[in-house]
Amino acid sequence: MPDLLLELRSEEIPARMQRKAAGDLKKMVTDALVDAGLTYEGAREYWTPRRLTLDIRGLTARSADIKEEKKGPSVSAPQGAIDGFLRGAGLSSIDQAIIKTDPKKGDFYVAYMEKPGRAAEEIIADVMPGIIRAFPWPKSMRSGFASMPKGSGYGGIEGKGMESLRWVRPLQSIVCTFGPEHDEVQVIPFEIDGIVASNVTYGHRFHAPDAITVKRFDDYVTNLERAKVILDAERRKDMILHDARDIAFANGLELVEDEGLLEEVSGLVEWPQVLLGTFEEDYLSIPAEIIRLTIKTNQKCFVVRPQGEADKLSNHFILISNIQATDGGKEIMHGNGKVVRARLSDALHFWKRDQGDLPDLDTLKASAAKFDLDLKKPLDQRMAKLDALNVTFHAKLGMQGERVARIRALAKELAPIVGADAADVDRAVVLAKADLRTEAVGEFPELQGAMGRKYALLQGENASVAAAIEDHWKPNGPSDRLPEDRVGLTVALADKLDTLVGFWAIDEKPTGSKDPYALRRAALGVVRMILEKGIRLPFSAALIRSGRMIMAQLLEAQASKIDAGMIAPMRQMGELSGDGQLSKLVNLSQTTAALMSGGANEVAPQDWELARTADLLSFFHDRLKVYLRDQGARHDIIDAVLTPDADDLLMVARKAEALTAFITSEDGLNLLAGTKRATQLLAAEEKKGTVVADGVSEALLKLDAEKSLFAAIQSASKSAAEAVASEDFRSAMQALSTLRGPVDTFFEAVLVNDEDAAIRANRLALLKAIREATGTVADFSKITG
Repeated sequence: MPDLLLELRSEEIPARMQRKAAGDLKKMVTDALVDAGLTYEGAREYWTPRRLTLDIRGLTARSADIKEEKKGPSVSAPQGAIDGFLRGAGLSSIDQAIIKTDPKKGDFYVAYMEKPGRAAEEIIADVMPGIIRAFPWPKSMRSGFASMPKGSGYGGIEGKGMESLRWVRPLQSIVCTFGPEHDEVQVIPFEIDGIVASNVTYGHRFHAPDAITVKRFDDYVTNLERAKVILDAERRKDMILHDARDIAFANGLELVEDEGLLEEVSGLVEWPQVLLGTFEEDYLSIPAEIIRLTIKTNQKCFVVRPQGEADKLSNHFILISNIQATDGGKEIMHGNGKVVRARLSDALHFWKRDQGDLPDLDTLKASAAKFDLDLKKPLDQRMAKLDALNVTFHAKLGMQGERVARIRALAKELAPIVGADAADVDRAVVLAKADLRTEAVGEFPELQGAMGRKYALLQGENASVAAAIEDHWKPNGPSDRLPEDRVGLTVALADKLDTLVGFWAIDEKPTGSKDPYALRRAALGVVRMILEKGIRLPFSAALIRSGRMIMAQLLEAQASKIDAGMIAPMRQMGELSGDGQLSKLVNLSQTTAALMSGGANEVAPQDWELARTADLLSFFHDRLKVYLRDQGARHDIIDAVLTPDADDLLMVARKAEALTAFITSEDGLNLLAGTKRATQLLAAEEKKGTVVADGVSEALLKLDAEKSLFAAIQSASKSAAEAVASEDFRSAMQALSTLRGPVDTFFEAVLVNDEDAAIRANRLALLKAIREATGTVADFSKITG
């Protein structure tokens, strides 16, 4: 069966776009061919900085013939309907149709149409121009004569309706060959924007710029490699990585590996050459993180370190060139070294300036007093500057300074719950965002937190405070580490809870796949900290408290009096649906006043607070489910232990863990069988509206089986309650599993739906008591099996 080779060669494609573009090309071409009736055995995409290539093997030579049946009108239909049917079916006379009979509709016309298959070459030539024109580049450009503006002097182009091709960079040539593995191949010469597909490509821009004639994929790859082009991106990555390791080892060094940078540089070269550059040792006084990012961001180079010294960098770097220089790369290394030294000089300047005093300290005194800052210390100055400049956190959520004040207040309440030193937590909070005003973080935003930690240590902060400044951003994903100690945990929890509650307050929640503020990641981070560090956090109270602080600042920003000017922003925040709800605004104002006077914890939650808290708690439940499933918990077990009002996430997780281990044991199977039988019957009767007594009346227990079951329930409930109180959920379930025997005996000897309504209601109350007893651990009706 024939194979198809396709290459689209252009000017340099940005490295970040190459992998996805090659995948898009494969999907678009194969989908189009399949839609046109062709099949294929396999397809693989390739890419370099200057070309996208597709190799399709075992493509059918032509599409199959298609026979279609077209149903027409009734034989008694008007002539106009019959004429329309003939045109649609491609018939010249109604005699060419046949008549079929339907028992209900009578006789009607049917036409059988045959569509002959098409040659694969014709299909390819037909679909390719549309694919190229519709290619989904994130950014594209026009080129060639057709892109010239009107009046530019190219009058022959104007007025002909020519639509210029948009491509990521100017498209230069197209290769499209088709044929069997061992026979002659043919070119499929489709044309787009003046470029006609051929069997000619070109090698390396500098080393082999001459034309290369190719036939099929195998000789295409071989000829490209002779022309200094490695087509396979994964092979280029492997070459770069191993050569970089080797050259580092040969010089007594060790490569600091970076998968993201490796992916990028493999997309910058077609013929990778690994070289070792150098810079002055004086620059090693700059923190390693700044050196690495300076060299990586500006020169796309790798850093190296002395062998066996993980925390120290060398004054060498590894660069990847696209040219095999005749001088061994000396000029390339010299040129890159000059640029690296200039960038490191700037970085050293940032590093030193951040450790000095700001020039306008007198203007920062009010902000310093607000946060108990010491203006003799550089990092304190930056925090004061952040507040004094009124740097916006979010247009609807106020300034960064206001946010730090909220986090500070919340962290104060969380510190004793987490078990952190209150003074260290307070100090860490007020300095946590300070490095946002440093020049190092201004240049490299990804260093926020890490630079704050370094500057904090330099000005004498204790190690726990400094670590918390870095760690309050963590975890930044499911695999990122958690904060190092309880001070960092407290600040990180307060920061993330404030973020989540704030965006819920302004109704900026994630929707579908859209999560611009990474709120799902923040919630998962909270879940991980609580579960992995064993933190018992009263969730609803924390969410309400945080929400009140946000509302307090939003209201404080308005006039203290309640007037018409306050209603519009409140409605915008989703709190007012009409001007008649002034009472709600009054309640908010009263809550705010209590909060600011220190009595907020004594104010009863408002209905709107409870509704919003329940919605956010449900969001946390969703993240908890994701986390537990990733840990191997069954979905039905999670559903069994997670109730809508579950406020203690740590207890939910421990219940799920205990239930997972217990449910497959003999006692677990007994518990499941006994409770399911009782709860399912009870649920069925409740659904029918059958009366269930509020409690079990011993006077109405007539039979020994029901008396024995009641005694067993009382005993098991007491034991289970004691075990649950001590969080020994396995013992609680073992106690409840003893109900299996009495339940079985009860159903064998007792008719629940007795003719006496009182006895029936009492027996259903027995089953309700079983459900209530087991419900302290889980809803066993939700467990499958």
